[in-house]
Amino acid sequence: MIELSIYTTLGCHLCAQLEALVATLANQEVRLHHIEISDDDALVEQYGTRIPVLVDANGVELDRGFDVARLSHWLKERGWLDEAALAALTTPPEQAPPVGVHQRNGRRFLG
Repeated sequence: MIELSIYTTLGCHLCAQLEALVATLANQEVRLHHIEISDDDALVEQYGTRIPVLVDANGVELDRGFDVARLSHWLKERGWLDEAALAALTTPPEQAPPVGVHQRNGRRFLG
């Protein structure tokens, strides 16, 4: 199990986005310890403009972890990245032809 801390505050939509991305991209279960910054003036000063900030057990912080590239790199450095989940998240879906379309003699027709 991956144990991480997240500096957050009530109603932080970016924090919720980061939590969902971590759960999606991690290759094992993640336990997040939420640290509410609004309860401490020093934490507000340090993290107020940077939240959400993800922190590993060694104290290494990740700012702007809601960016998929930054988060996936950070997780990969620690051996926690699910490569298949990253590929599924970042690969655009194949475009299916419109319903009712058929092709005859090299021309497309709606039908």
